[in-house]
Amino acid sequence: QVQLVESGGGLVQPGGSLRLSCAASGRGIGIDTMGWYRQPPGQQRELVASMSGDGRTNYTPSLKGRFTISGDAAKNTVWLQMNNLEPDDTAVYYCYAQDLYGIHWGQGTQVTVAS
Repeated sequence: QVQLVESGGGLVQPGGSLRLSCAASGRGIGIDTMGWYRQPPGQQRELVASMSGDGRTNYTPSLKGRFTISGDAAKNTVWLQMNNLEPDDTAVYYCYAQDLYGIHWGQGTQVTVAS
């Protein structure tokens, strides 16, 4: 079983930055991809960015340029650097990890962008 622990959310003013972290642990894990989804209030969960074990990245096009995903495959850890944040970025951000058994989710971390 894979456990994901997220950190780094909070309240930030428009134009500010936050960095989210997610670390995966568990016995016998063989993670292929890790990444982030987000769920704005009253909306569906949507992909933010992902990173495969070989370093390939994938972004929702509208976020590329402001958001950057990075990771350490050896440590099963990913980070999401979010710059120039906007009120529409307000959401619960969920880390996920995909292995042979399926997709595992973190508990989510709240990001609120407001002045």
